[in-house]
Amino acid sequence: MLFRTGRWLCLVLYLCAWPFVDGLRVHEYLYFQVLSPGDIRYIFTATPAKDFGGVFNTRYEQIHLVPADPPEACGELNNGVFIQDQIALVERGGCSFLSKTRVVQEHGGRAVIIADNAYDNDSFYVEMIQDSTRLTADIPALFLLGRDGYMIRRSLEQHGLPWAIISIPVNVTSIPAYEMMQPPWTFW
Repeated sequence: MLFRTGRWLCLVLYLCAWPFVDGLRVHEYLYFQVLSPGDIRYIFTATPAKDFGGVFNTRYEQIHLVPADPPEACGELNNGVFIQDQIALVERGGCSFLSKTRVVQEHGGRAVIIADNAYDNDSFYVEMIQDSTRLTADIPALFLLGRDGYMIRRSLEQHGLPWAIISIPVNVTSIPAYEMMQPPWTFW
């Protein structure tokens, strides 16, 4: 009898707690490595958009990560020709995540990495969701911490470079922990 009561109690607790547990999702992460410039040759963590955009079906060993001009990428890009067949680095703000993704897609970009506009953000990932337009995007869209985006852009400015060279996605499960090149400013 005690066994049956215990089972029922467990079932009731499980069913009552389910709505709360379901709301707590563990982020999916995607990793990329900056190959050049060398001073930021780290493996960075990004999160894919929740309900729009494509997935990486190809691993790019070396592809340009081109900062968008203007950084918010809410309309025509001054450097759109450099984004074609590359990955754009854009900044959060000014328009929806989906709008930014569509702008980069229209300029022929293979993917977009949207960095938070809070440059001191080194730990909080924003969940990028569909806007109310019902439009779609086919290219992958990733969210990057503000501190990481800032450090990449700062390094490019210091070296006078128009883009970084990255490898994406990176399978970190195959890299021993002692060889992981993580940004020193980010808590892993």
